[in-house]
Amino acid sequence: MTNQHQAAGPGGILRDSPLVDDAELIVSELSTNAIRHTASGWEPGSFHLAVAVSAQVVAVSVTDDGGASTAPKVEHQDHDAERGRGLGMVSALAHRVVVHDTDQGHTVTAELYADARLGGRRC
Repeated sequence: MTNQHQAAGPGGILRDSPLVDDAELIVSELSTNAIRHTASGWEPGSFHLAVAVSAQVVAVSVTDDGGASTAPKVEHQDHDAERGRGLGMVSALAHRVVVHDTDQGHTVTAELYADARLGGRRC
């Protein structure tokens, strides 16, 4: 990552937070899913990334451009599978993952809690 991206991305926002590595991986997985599986990856597609940070919660949301016939879902793949494990990894890292339908596509929000007692155990 360049310094410019660090200043604007979760790494810069979270600075020394113990959640920074998980948040960066979640951003990468959700962004990749939007590009690979929806119209966000088509010309002139795009996706929207939002990162909200409080003392208790980091929420990462990616909204895609739609075009997929089904909503994002966790697929249980075997260890040798080369694809289909990204949202499962996000679910394993996050304390809560929510998928919402939008007018054009879907928004996937992953929440990380600074204090695991806020949300119980991880998914």
